[in-house]
Amino acid sequence: MLHLRSGHRVQLLCSGQAFFPALVAALEGARHEVRLETYIFHDDAAGEWVLSALERAALRGVAVYLVVDGIGTPRLPDLWVERLQRSGVQWQQYLPLGAFGLLIPGRWRRMHRKLCVVDGETAFCGGINILDDFFELNHGVQDSARLDFAVQVCGPLVADAGSAMAQFWGRLEATRKLEHGQFVEARRALERLLTEEPPEPVVQHPVDVAGVRAALLLRDNLRNRKVIERAYRQAIAHARSEVLIANAYFLPGIKLRRALIHAVQRGVRVRLLLQGRYEFFMQYHAAKPFYDALLDAGVEIYEYQAGFLHAKVAVIDGKWATVGSSNLDPLSLLLAREANVVVEGRAFAQTLLEPLNTAIHEHSLQLDKKQFAHRPLWQRLKDRLAYSVMRVTLFLSGNDY
Repeated sequence: MLHLRSGHRVQLLCSGQAFFPALVAALEGARHEVRLETYIFHDDAAGEWVLSALERAALRGVAVYLVVDGIGTPRLPDLWVERLQRSGVQWQQYLPLGAFGLLIPGRWRRMHRKLCVVDGETAFCGGINILDDFFELNHGVQDSARLDFAVQVCGPLVADAGSAMAQFWGRLEATRKLEHGQFVEARRALERLLTEEPPEPVVQHPVDVAGVRAALLLRDNLRNRKVIERAYRQAIAHARSEVLIANAYFLPGIKLRRALIHAVQRGVRVRLLLQGRYEFFMQYHAAKPFYDALLDAGVEIYEYQAGFLHAKVAVIDGKWATVGSSNLDPLSLLLAREANVVVEGRAFAQTLLEPLNTAIHEHSLQLDKKQFAHRPLWQRLKDRLAYSVMRVTLFLSGNDY
C-alpha cells in the first residue's frame, strides 16, 4: 500500500507561467545545493532564464547538479556548455543515443522525470520541461499555452527526492567513467554510492507538523517498475464518486483499463481528459482501439482542443490527487524513469480540479460512442497500425503490455 506521510506543504503550479517564476526564485535563494533533472532543456527564453539562475547559484558557491535526457535534449548549445563549465555547474546526459541511436533496444529507456531539489528543503515535481509554454519542438510557436502542471513541495518527501537524485547522479558518474576506461575511478564512485549516507536536509523554515499527507513515487527499471501504475489502480479501486484523469499519452494496460471499467460498474463517474491535437503518430493513434470498450462501459472521454495537452494528473473523489511526469502509456509505465507526487487532501484536490473542469467544459470535445464507432475506415486502419507498431516495439525491448 502507498505510504503517505503528514507534514507537507504543497502548492499547485499551473503551466510554465507559474512554474518558472517559482523555480527560478528557489534557485536564486539556494545556499548549499541544487539538483535538477529534466527531459527537455531547450535553448529558448525559459531555458535561458533557468540556465542563468543555475549559473549564478554555482558562481556563489552552491553545488549545482544537472541531468538532461539524451533524446529529450540531444545536445546543448556549445555556448551553454561553456557557461556551465565556466560557472562550475556539473551536468550529465542520460543515455545519449550515440552512433547507432535507437537501433539498440537498451537505449530506449529514458529519464523522463522532472525533478528539482533545492537545499534539501524545497522540491519541484511535475510534467513541465524546461521549455517555453507556447513552443512545441515539432510544431513551432503555438497560439495557446501548453496545459501542464507541477507542484512545489516542502516536507518529508523532499529528502526522498534528494536522496534518489544523488544516487542517480552517482550511477551516471560511475557509468561515464567505465565508458572512458577509468575503471579504478568507476569502482571508487560505486563504492561511494554504496557506502555514503545521504546528506541530511538543511531545513531553514519548519513545516507545520499537521500539513498535508503526501508521497513521492519514483518509477525505475529495478524494484519500482510498477509503483506509479499500482498507485493509480489502488486509488481507482477505492473510488466512490468520481475519477478524473488528464493524461497526454493515454494507452493504459489491461489492468488499468479494467479498473476504470469496474469503477463505472460501481456507479463511479469516470472522466478522461486526453490529447485532442495530433502530435506524434504513435501516441495519437495507438490508444484509439481501446476507446470503444471504455465508451461502451460508460467512461466519458474528452479531447482537449485549445492547445497541446501535456498534463499527467488525476483527481479521485475530490480528495486524492497526483501530479507528475508519468503518462499512462507503455513508454512511461515500462521504459522511462518517472516521478509523481501523490497528495491526499480536499483543498489541494479541489485546486487541481478547477482548471481540469474548465478545460473539459470550455476547451474540449466529448467523444460520442456511436460516432466514434463509425469513424472512417482509414482512421481505424491508422489506429490499428500504430497499435501494432507499438506492440512490436515493446516486444523488441523485452517488455509486454
